[in-house]
Amino acid sequence: MVKILLVEDNEMNRDMLSRRLIRKKFEVVIAIDGAEGVEMSISEAPDIILMDMSLPVLDGWQATRKIKADPQTKNIPVIAMTAHAMTGDREKCLQAGCDEYDTKPVEFPRLLEKIKNLIDIEPTK
Repeated sequence: MVKILLVEDNEMNRDMLSRRLIRKKFEVVIAIDGAEGVEMSISEAPDIILMDMSLPVLDGWQATRKIKADPQTKNIPVIAMTAHAMTGDREKCLQAGCDEYDTKPVEFPRLLEKIKNLIDIEPTK
């Protein structure tokens, strides 16, 4: 089973997205801030990370940089999830080390396609 680390501070977004992912047969572990996300990237060894960029304690940009700087976690794909959809925001996320970028509100089929492309799996329909 594919394990997804969802790093999201908004409870409603966490609940909605985690339930939808679980229904697609993913295992979901949750971090509520960037620092916890960095710790769980090591302790949980997820297959992929969905990283909110606007987080307390350590924002998503800093958390991604830490994850990508650690030899133990640097190869875990990270998808930035952000309401920031201005010109340059995608590039800023990719420069921080994110492998992909998606905007909020999350369009679930599009997000599933990005997950599938990064970890080479076919989630259940």
